[in-house]
Amino acid sequence: MRWSKRLVAVSLLLALCVVMLGAYVRLSDAGLGCPDWPGCYGQLTVPDQPHELQAAAEAHPGKPVDAPKAWKEMLHRYIASLLGLLIVANLLVSYRQRQRLPHSLRLPLLLLCAVVLQGLLGMWTVTLLLKPAIVTAHLLGGMSILALLGLLALRLFAPAGRQMLPLRRDLRLPALLALLLVLLQIALGGWVSSNYAALACPDFPTCRASWLPSMQFGDAFHVYRELGMTANGLLLSQENLVAIHFSHRVGALLVTLLVGGLAWLLLRDAAARRYGMLLMAALAVQLALGIANVLLQLPLPLAVAHNGGAAILLLSLVLVNYRVWKGRQHPWQTV
Repeated sequence: MRWSKRLVAVSLLLALCVVMLGAYVRLSDAGLGCPDWPGCYGQLTVPDQPHELQAAAEAHPGKPVDAPKAWKEMLHRYIASLLGLLIVANLLVSYRQRQRLPHSLRLPLLLLCAVVLQGLLGMWTVTLLLKPAIVTAHLLGGMSILALLGLLALRLFAPAGRQMLPLRRDLRLPALLALLLVLLQIALGGWVSSNYAALACPDFPTCRASWLPSMQFGDAFHVYRELGMTANGLLLSQENLVAIHFSHRVGALLVTLLVGGLAWLLLRDAAARRYGMLLMAALAVQLALGIANVLLQLPLPLAVAHNGGAAILLLSLVLVNYRVWKGRQHPWQTV
């Protein structure tokens, strides 16, 4: 079982790096640094020789090689591919050690399916030219893989029979709702980023100097459309972008109330106090990063850190839910 633990621990850290690197690629406008998939201008590395650049220009006219952006994109693909190989290796090791593992093969199999789907979403992100729905789904896929790896790590490093938290039954529903709400908020954050609506409200706590700015929701949340366009092929209006951004702020308020309330309940229980402190710290950091991104006009390091903060908050809620539901029949019990 030692190899399974090592593989899962490395995969978890690598998944966090992939999420952060993916955010860096997206926020630095390098998502189309390589206009094809899985290679880059038909190669495994970024073209740099004269004959390679000539071939790239002929294969992709109007899309000159931008080496810095292309290398960002390819580095993301290399590391994501390595993560996929580690998840495949973990499934093989889990199968060989299935009699000694504290979990069934369902979770490693689910992870493999998630990685395959994530690879397809990565391909479609490029080939479909950064459609917001695909980009957002790609972000959610990465976060889901991270959460599943976190759950797998908990099951491996907290063997059955170990004394777990005697948390009250009334914490189970709030913990599960908080997890689902954070996932929804991550999706809203991906929608904001993929529609370039992060600075639609350049002030805080008001939005465009108003507590309730002018908004248009219809085209803003039409799922399948081109980047920056409505379903009818017109440019998204400022009111559309404000609606997207403002919805994310409302989501942040709801997350603060629910996750903050859950943290407060955990803090009142002596056995769960450290988990309440973890949740409160993760929530506070994420809120501070979100506000700072608005006030400082979205500097790249802070924007990437905001994605990392979302990942840490998600993992914290996976941990809390695991502790709350441990020892009871729940949706993860047979995974």
